[in-house]
Amino acid sequence: MSHEEDLIDYSDEEFQTNDAAATTTAGAAGASNGEAKKGDLTVTGGPPDKKGSYVGIHSTGFRDFLLKPELIRAITDCGFEHPSEVQQLAIPQAILGTDVLCQAKSGLGKTAVFVLTTLQLVEPIPGETSVLVMCHTRELAYQIKNEYARFSKYMPEVITSVFYGGTPMQKDVEILKNKDTHPHVIVGTPGRLNALVRDKNLRLGNIKVFVLDECDKMLDQIDMRRDVQEIFRATPTQKQVMMFSATLSKDIRPICKKFMRTPLEIYVDDDAKLTLHGLQQYYVKLDEKEKNRKLNELLDTLDFNQVIIFVKSTLRATELDKLLRECNFPSIAVHSGVTQEERIKRYKEFKEFNKRICVATDVFGRGIDIERINLAINYDLPADADSYLHRVGRAGRFGTKGLSISFVSSDEDEEVLKQIEKRFEVALPEFPEGGVDSSTYMAT
Repeated sequence: MSHEEDLIDYSDEEFQTNDAAATTTAGAAGASNGEAKKGDLTVTGGPPDKKGSYVGIHSTGFRDFLLKPELIRAITDCGFEHPSEVQQLAIPQAILGTDVLCQAKSGLGKTAVFVLTTLQLVEPIPGETSVLVMCHTRELAYQIKNEYARFSKYMPEVITSVFYGGTPMQKDVEILKNKDTHPHVIVGTPGRLNALVRDKNLRLGNIKVFVLDECDKMLDQIDMRRDVQEIFRATPTQKQVMMFSATLSKDIRPICKKFMRTPLEIYVDDDAKLTLHGLQQYYVKLDEKEKNRKLNELLDTLDFNQVIIFVKSTLRATELDKLLRECNFPSIAVHSGVTQEERIKRYKEFKEFNKRICVATDVFGRGIDIERINLAINYDLPADADSYLHRVGRAGRFGTKGLSISFVSSDEDEEVLKQIEKRFEVALPEFPEGGVDSSTYMAT
């Protein structure tokens, strides 16, 4: 039975959206006709009295955002000096309380937009949660929680907790019941958060900022969208809403905007701009039975810091990981077939560089940020171009160099390859027989 209609149709009284928002384009602001040029980063909306003014801001550093001194210290400790284009556009408006809908390619610091904004705005009151951040996988929730820890290191009064399925709920309930441990910022997955709200263990009456990361994935899946909406309805009507993703189709944008009021919209207008600069992309045509031999050969001959190998099922992940370890490759597998505790343990092991090879399903395909990954291999090609972008985006983060190689072994794979080339206006070359010069994808 489908409840799709009630899931996306809110009444107009409940959510006022402003269709007459002003549109301006970075880089085309001076054009005489004011029209966006194809391929430019488009910025739309925001409060009427702020029309277009933020586009001209080119901050030289994070200090220009007038953030709390504690935040500036933490940013400096992390070695960040200059905000990315997305951060320049979004942070000044977000800290004024504007709703934000942001699509920008992988690795450009979207997470920092909402982490810094919410830490700037949070006023820690014992026993009250004012910031709620939701994402679609447990690993991503865990990673976002770590970003909060990194940027709030000089704000000891701010408590952040992460709640997701696969762990005992009683632990979460105990944290929420105790005023001294009750978090001001909650990061979590919709299923667990909805259960906590439903059982009245989590009260959301003081939420001031509501964030969805990888929002298209969360609003696409009907069960997850239902959970998101139940949680949304438990929060106050007056609040700031921010949504982020690397891919945001024109179909999903109106659904996102139903949760918002006159949002600032930041889009990479042209799909071709979504491809990752600095990332070399190749394919290898082969039979299914030749994949293992080819993978062994690549791992033997290519230089890399860390590699992520994507497969289409948990069974294949387990088998491939076992095979690699038998061949003396230091590998681990991350997929939904292992317990949550074990998944986080393996994620940490890989993140901390104790293992250099990770076999994963699409659970690792979005948002996971491990800076040493500079090689991504699609052992199994994904089903669509969006998933491809998210997967290969694990290599070459924040504009750094990287290499991706995709195995093409069926007619379906060839169709997906054509989709990718058409969607991102890129011709993927075949992997050269003589290999690739490591200096072209390894950071010097």
